[in-house]
Amino acid sequence: MSKILVVDDEPDISELITLHLMREGHECVCITNGLQVLNAVIEHEPDLVVLDLMLPGQDGMSVFKRLRADSRTRGVPVIMLTARAQVTDKINGLELGADDYLTKPFSPRELALRITAILRRTKKVTHSSEVRTGPFLLDRKNMKCFHNDQPVDLTTTEFKLLAVLMENDTAVHTRAELLREVWGYSDDVATRTLDTHIKRLREKLGDAGRHIITVRGTGYQFLADPSAQEAANVRA
Repeated sequence: MSKILVVDDEPDISELITLHLMREGHECVCITNGLQVLNAVIEHEPDLVVLDLMLPGQDGMSVFKRLRADSRTRGVPVIMLTARAQVTDKINGLELGADDYLTKPFSPRELALRITAILRRTKKVTHSSEVRTGPFLLDRKNMKCFHNDQPVDLTTTEFKLLAVLMENDTAVHTRAELLREVWGYSDDVATRTLDTHIKRLREKLGDAGRHIITVRGTGYQFLADPSAQEAANVRA
């Protein structure tokens, strides 16, 4: 059984979500005001939050930023649920680090399936809270990155992107794969989001940014020892 925090000020929507999730075997806690969310997540320690964006007290985007800024709540998966159907709103939510984004009207069954998929990924992560590759250490539990034991300040999305690359080091990750794994895009979206985040990530890593390799026409890969690849390129 997983505990789900449902945040929506419409009683009919909350009841509909709760009914379907309880049928799936989940436990649900419902709140209606944005100002209550941070304390509710700390108190109830949910496995996932379903967050409406149009809330009284404090809007959902601001609530989400507070959750990601607090070390006690930044690792909790969040699905944004909203009547805002514009593509730009979805992209903004996913770029901020939301795990998924669903627009109203929605299928309760689809929401349940998306929750199951996210919880499955999250539970896989709990078996290995630390990822070590070359001079890098990722502390997934606390969302912290270290290079040669020195902390690197990353946003949630930058951390997720680096984690996907590091977990399968040397493998070439396609653009579609990274957009799906990090931002939740289900198809090949024409966006510069990935390239922008790779650029920012490299800038924050400084000289260590050379561990992230561009594979032209395909995507990116992470190399624990990029010097070998650089030497091969020189010989070529």
